[in-house]
Amino acid sequence: MSTEAFEHYLRDRSQRGPAPAGAHSGAAGGAPCGDLVRLSLALGDGRVRGATYEAEGCAAAAAAAAAAAELAEGATVLEAARLGPADLASALGGLTAQGAHGADLAADALARALGAAAGAGEDLTPSPAAGERVAVAISGGVDSAVAALLEQRRGAEVVAVTVKLWADRHNDGARSCCSPQAVLGARGLAHSMGLPHLTLDLEDAFRATVVDDFIAGHAAGRTPNPCVLCNGQVRIDAMLALARRLGAGALATGHYARLADDGEGPLLAAPADHAKDQTYMLSGLRPETLAAMRFPLAGLTKPEVRELATAGGLPVATKAESQDLCFLAGEGKRGFLERQGDVVERQGEIVSPGGEVLGAHRGHHRFTVGQRRGLGVASERPLYVLATDAASNRVVVGGHDELATPTVRVREATLHRPGGRVDRVRLRYRSRPIPCSVAPLDPGDHAELSVELREPAYGVAPGQTACLMDGDLVVGRGTIA
Repeated sequence: MSTEAFEHYLRDRSQRGPAPAGAHSGAAGGAPCGDLVRLSLALGDGRVRGATYEAEGCAAAAAAAAAAAELAEGATVLEAARLGPADLASALGGLTAQGAHGADLAADALARALGAAAGAGEDLTPSPAAGERVAVAISGGVDSAVAALLEQRRGAEVVAVTVKLWADRHNDGARSCCSPQAVLGARGLAHSMGLPHLTLDLEDAFRATVVDDFIAGHAAGRTPNPCVLCNGQVRIDAMLALARRLGAGALATGHYARLADDGEGPLLAAPADHAKDQTYMLSGLRPETLAAMRFPLAGLTKPEVRELATAGGLPVATKAESQDLCFLAGEGKRGFLERQGDVVERQGEIVSPGGEVLGAHRGHHRFTVGQRRGLGVASERPLYVLATDAASNRVVVGGHDELATPTVRVREATLHRPGGRVDRVRLRYRSRPIPCSVAPLDPGDHAELSVELREPAYGVAPGQTACLMDGDLVVGRGTIA
C-alpha cells in the first residue's frame, strides 16, 4: 500500500460535503458494518460536473469515497460508469484485504448515484460522433456476457445495463437474475470486460405490474406467466428508453430469439437452438420495440455460447443458469404466496367432475391445471387437475382424457398480423406449437378471440400465455381465459 496516496485522500476534504443542488446520490454501507459512504453527482452535457462525498466509519471508507469523488468529477458519464473497486484501490496505492471493504462501499455508492441518474429520465450522454453505441442487457450470466462480447467484436461501443427487480430477505438472491446480489455480479462482470455499467431500479414498477398480478391471479385460481408480463411491460422498454438516453442506437440481449421481417416490419422468430427458444417469454414485445433490438445469440446453440465464453476468458463461462422466477428464488411459489395477504392456506375439497369428494387440500392456489403429482388422492388410474375454483376453494381432478380441449379462449389478445395468418399456437413455455386457426380478425387489440385447435391440447391453464404463430414467426399473443 502507498501510504502517501492513502493519506492524501484521507486528508483531502475539498469534495466532502452535502449533495449539490440537482445532484443524484447513492449510499452504501450502514448498520451491519458501521461504515457508510454517500456519493452525489451533478451531471451535465454527458459529464460529471460536480461530485461530493460524505463518509462515516473507517479510514479506508473515507479515503475511498474521496478518491471516487475525485476520479468521477470531470469524467464523462460512461467513464465514471467504468470505475470499480479496483480503480479506487489503485488510486489509493493499493489496499489490504480489510481496507478493500472501503473501496467496495465507495464503488457501490458511486454506482448507485449513477443508477439514480439512470432512473431520472434525463439524457445522460450524447450519441457518439462516429461509430455505433449499443446497450447490452447484462444479467451476470453467460448468455448476456457473450451477447456483449459479440457486440464488442462487431465493433460497437458497448454499454452494460442491468435491472434490479426484487429484493426480499426470504429469497436466495444468489439464485435470482435481478436481485441486489445479481446486480453486483453483473457490474463486476461488465467491468472485467472493460464496459461501463449502469443499473436501473425497477422494483416498484415490477411489484405493481408483475408481482401483484401474480398474487391476484393465483388468488383467483389462475396460473399467471410473470416473465411474459415483465418482458412485455416492464424491463425491456425501460432498458430501451435508458439506451436512448445513453446515446445508444439499439438494445441487445442474451435471449435465444431471432428477428425476421416479413415485409411488414420486424417479428420474433425461432432461433437456431430450438431447445432454448425464448420467443414465448418475449411474445409481449411490441413491433416498435423489436425494431430497436438485437439478439446476438440468434444463430448459436448453448454449447457454442459456452465455447465462446471460454475462448473469450469470461469468468461466467461455466456458470449455471438461474431456474427460478426472480421473486421466488430459494423460496418457491407456495411459500411466497402464503406470505401474502390475498392468498391464505384453507381447507378445501378435491372432487371428481361429477362432484364426488375424493380428498382434501389446503388451498386451491397450490394446484394448477394439468398437475399430476402431489394431489394426495389414492386412485387406480392417474389423476390430473382439471380445474380450480377459487370461490368454492375446490379442486377438480380427472383422467388424462378429460384434460383435452379442442378450443382455447384467449382474452386481452394482440395481433401484429391478420388473424387468418395464425396457424400454430404455443400454450406453455417449452411446449410444442399446436396447429390451429383463428378468425380473420384485423391486426390490433382484441378483448377476446377463439383459437380452434386441429388436435386437442391437454392441461390448458387459465392465466398462461397463448403465443400465436405463423410458422416460426410470432404474430400475436393473449392470455388464456
